[in-house]
This record gives sequence, C-alpha cells and structure tokens, in this order.
Amino acid sequence: MRNAILVIIPAYNEERSIANVIGDIPKDLVTEIIVVNNHSSDRTEENARAAGATVLTETEKGYGAACLNGIRYAQERDPKPDIIVFLDGDYSDYPDQMPAIIKPILEEGFDLVIGSRTLGKRAWGSMTIPQLFGNWLACSLMKGLYHTRYSDLGPFRSIRYESLMRLNMQDRNFGWTVEMQLKAAKQKLKVCEVPVDYRKRIGVSKVSGTVKGTILAGYKILTTIFKYR
Repeated sequence: MRNAILVIIPAYNEERSIANVIGDIPKDLVTEIIVVNNHSSDRTEENARAAGATVLTETEKGYGAACLNGIRYAQERDPKPDIIVFLDGDYSDYPDQMPAIIKPILEEGFDLVIGSRTLGKRAWGSMTIPQLFGNWLACSLMKGLYHTRYSDLGPFRSIRYESLMRLNMQDRNFGWTVEMQLKAAKQKLKVCEVPVDYRKRIGVSKVSGTVKGTILAGYKILTTIFKYR
C-alpha cells in the first residue's frame, strides 16, 4: 500500500519562489502539497494555487504558527497521512532531494529525518555568518545539555505522522525546529540526518535578512533550548 505523504510549506511573501518550490517536488512521491500563506501581502497565494498546491491561510505571523496550521489540516484529513514533510517556500532547499529525506522512514524505520545543510553542499552566501554561528551554537548547546548529535536546525525534514502527534508541537515562531528536535530526543524517537544541498534564496530573508530578525530568532532558539531542559 502506498504511503500517504503530505508536504507542508509555510510561506510569507514568496510570490517569486513558491511556484519553483512546488514545481520541483516529485509529484509521484507525494499525496498533497500544502502551502500555508502566512499573512502575505503579495501574490503568494495566487501563485501557489496556480502551481497546484492546496493553500491555507494563517493570519498570525510566525513560522511555527504556519506549520501548526498545516498540522491541523493534516489532523482533519481522512485518511490521515503517514508522513509529513516540511520545507521552506524561498527555494533555498532542493525539493527534488525529497526522496533522500523520506527514505530512512520508509526503509529503515526512522521517525524523524533532518536535512542537514552542514553535511551537504552550501552555495556561497546561502547562509550568513550569524546564521552559521547560531546554528553551530544551538547544536553545541543541545549536545551538551541533551546529549544529541545534531549538526543542523535545517527546515527541510520529514517525520512520521504518529510521531509528530506525540511531540505535541507548540512553538509559534522561530523556536519551531529546535522544539521538534529536542522533544524527539527527550522522547527517544529514532532520528537521523541526511545531507541536503542549500542555495541562495530568492528574495530577502525575513529572519537573517534583518538585524532585528536575526536577534529575535537567535534569542528564541536559545530560550527554547533551555526551556526544555
């Protein structure tokens, strides 16, 4: 029996990139593509629909809020999905690498697979120096406090639906990826990382593209790490 795979893409003002992201997803692999329009003021919604995605609306700004909206949709589906894949809508990820993100779940019994940009090939300039430092610091703190071995907080990831429900995700903004990885470690889920490539995004980052966004994201990530300690 074919596994039902749902893709959730949070998107805020990604009119220039969202069709590229949807277009590169292997259609024979996934059951449905969900774009959560996170209070965009451009044509993100229209372009996502035209590219063939189901579009949800989330008026509360926040990466986690958009992901939680997508999860609620998954909970209301009948039948429920077997696997959920998360990736960004800015075209910095390579959606055609999705088979590698899903394979450990399908063939090796893993619960959660993190796409690691650290292990893959990063285009020059695809991540800023504060991003690289923050990523290293967060992973180092998690290793010291929780005995994890994460190399990245990358957004491109897959997780079994039932495992995701066990995590009871709550964060509504920048702490989303950290919360998932810490809760997975605390609940002793079977987790692995696979190398993924990363390129410069289309447009300007809402987080790393501004000093304020970088500071707020860093603060939230660090407080989330200590919160679950």
